[in-house]
Amino acid sequence: MSTPNGREAAVARVLDYLDGGDFETELQRRVAIRTESQKRESLPELHRYVDAEMIPTFEAMGFACKKYENPIEGLGPMLLATRHEGDDLPTVLGYGHGDVIRGLEQQWTKGKGPWEIARDGDKLYGRGTADNKAQHTINIAAIRCVLEERGKLGFNAKFMIEMGEEAGSNGVREILEANLDDFKADVFIASDGPRAQAERPTLTLGARGAENFDLSLDLREGAHHSGNWGGLIADPSIILAHALASITGPKGEIKIPEWMPPATPPAVREALQGLTIDAGPDAPTIDPDWGQPGLTPAERVYSSNSFAVLAMTSGNPANPVNAIPPRARAHCQLRYFAGTDTSQILPALRRHLDAHGFSHVEVSGPPEANSGGFGASRTEPDHPWVAWTRDSMTRSMGEAPAVIPSMGGSICNDLFTDLLGLPAIWIPHSYGACSQHAPNEHILMSITRTALPVMAGIYWDLGEGATPKAA
Repeated sequence: MSTPNGREAAVARVLDYLDGGDFETELQRRVAIRTESQKRESLPELHRYVDAEMIPTFEAMGFACKKYENPIEGLGPMLLATRHEGDDLPTVLGYGHGDVIRGLEQQWTKGKGPWEIARDGDKLYGRGTADNKAQHTINIAAIRCVLEERGKLGFNAKFMIEMGEEAGSNGVREILEANLDDFKADVFIASDGPRAQAERPTLTLGARGAENFDLSLDLREGAHHSGNWGGLIADPSIILAHALASITGPKGEIKIPEWMPPATPPAVREALQGLTIDAGPDAPTIDPDWGQPGLTPAERVYSSNSFAVLAMTSGNPANPVNAIPPRARAHCQLRYFAGTDTSQILPALRRHLDAHGFSHVEVSGPPEANSGGFGASRTEPDHPWVAWTRDSMTRSMGEAPAVIPSMGGSICNDLFTDLLGLPAIWIPHSYGACSQHAPNEHILMSITRTALPVMAGIYWDLGEGATPKAA
């Protein structure tokens, strides 16, 4: 039975954890472990994060820990921490990833570099602060404070820590498929990605998928003098530029019909009504007329598809010479919303290029390390667990959170919705201008101050017996 004002006491505990410095102490230990999953030589650090940091943390909270070796040689492990309190209680699966993007040490201009956190006003710098070490640190601390206040959770908790999300979560599906009973739950609640607005907590229900591919044109051996041969031999850069220009209009509107998702469901459209994107003062300015026409900025990023050229090379840009290059290549990406027919993405592109006179432009998948690797998926906004979580967050904040049908980025959400069959709910604790994947990554301490009570409130309410399953 709940103690009087137990929810408020749990929230007070988690704020004491923040104000007393324990949050920064824990986060510094975790940031200091150089878990760069895109570097094969970082494998010992990926194991150290699980063995020396996560397992002791969960075991101190009464969780049983099981470590799974990755079935793909050279990739990081995964941890599942489990606390079972009763067969008749709901089971909540949490998630975080302890790996990070490359540190890019020489490019940092803020703080003390990637491996040591540093405060500058509201910003706390360090690699992995926003993505994802601070986010799962917040959630684990909130669970701990509820446990300390109540003496139990009042629900069954499972928490995954994977060590390869930044490298495409390779091997995670195989681990889940081989151990489905271990990961059984009633709902998935975790944190990753940015809020729609820094000051407003957000509830996100899915993720866009990513299909990466290369367009290339190889015309001949060697470059040839641009004076002697200009006007006589084809320039692969110009041909490739025109091929790319055929894929979208001048404002980024996609011209390949098969690349578009089906009509937006009414519940998704309703969730996006009036939603404003405000990533903070340091974020890029949103171009109001870029992307699919007739859509609001929120609809363009949270319910539609977008095409981008991520990198493009021809010749030697750093040291150009007066010669027509022999080849050109562009590394491209389609970010797609749930419902897009993924089996047609590359075949439709091939047909489109052929129809527009670019049959000699090759379409190929990128190297495995850059493959993206995530599908699109979504939990519907009218799902009972969505309403329950929204109500809990509203109780903590005094106002309703923003509800986003799909985060703009990609993550392994489809493993939870499609493979495990769970409603998947994300509550992000970062903001759009956090510089994740770039030098000077950081979180805002003001967001952390609101995120900790929100999560403590959710974990408290989960133990009160009024969840959708128990209702």
